[in-house]
Amino acid sequence: MGVFQEIYRIVKRIPKGRAASYGWVARQAGIGDARVVGWALHANDSYERVPCYRVVRKDGKLADNYAHGGAEKQRRLLEKEGVRFDKRGRVRQEFLVNSK
Repeated sequence: MGVFQEIYRIVKRIPKGRAASYGWVARQAGIGDARVVGWALHANDSYERVPCYRVVRKDGKLADNYAHGGAEKQRRLLEKEGVRFDKRGRVRQEFLVNSK
């Protein structure tokens, strides 16, 4: 299995209504560079198949260049699943799979 496929497998396991950081996904995939996760998710051709919108920065900030419609689309998709945001527009910690 290639590294992108492994990243997709992990992202598919992020529970509905939760989000995870790029770094968390990278650690789960056994890779040392969270940027690889970003590259893989940007190459993902279907957010319905691989819910890449559930991956955010470690501080809960949304991806400015979310490939399937920008940060506002990413926020709408997360909110639809019940994810809540703080006053700065970041995913609240209790909705993150990880908080590191």
